[in-house]
Amino acid sequence: MFAPNDEALVVVRQWVDKAEHDLQAASHLLKLGETCPTDVVCFHAQQCVEKYLKALLVLRNVEFSRIHHLSVLIERLPADIRIDLTPEEQERLTDYAVTARYPGDYDPIPFSEAQEAVETARRARRQARRYLPRIALQ
Repeated sequence: MFAPNDEALVVVRQWVDKAEHDLQAASHLLKLGETCPTDVVCFHAQQCVEKYLKALLVLRNVEFSRIHHLSVLIERLPADIRIDLTPEEQERLTDYAVTARYPGDYDPIPFSEAQEAVETARRARRQARRYLPRIALQ
């Protein structure tokens, strides 16, 4: 059985906290309805997933660079950890990490797409948390 050290658990907990803040921000913004800033919602949904993936990588002592591409992070996960996001979901969320942050780089994101991004983030969160020790989730 894999047993992370205390230092790794502290860092994992920091990634989890940041991921939770991103999901909380995205969820609260959705409450504004059709007037919400959908680009910001989608950015935070992507960030939630990215940070949970990085928490899992830290937990397993797998190095990663400063990237936002979810498929690259998922590929680096050990074989016994699986986050079930389709390649399309991975690519769509990854696009939100960069293109939605700057003016002129994207078409307006429909509210329904922002809702879907948050739901995808929630699903990835549930899956990631299954692999994290309780102490890192408190």
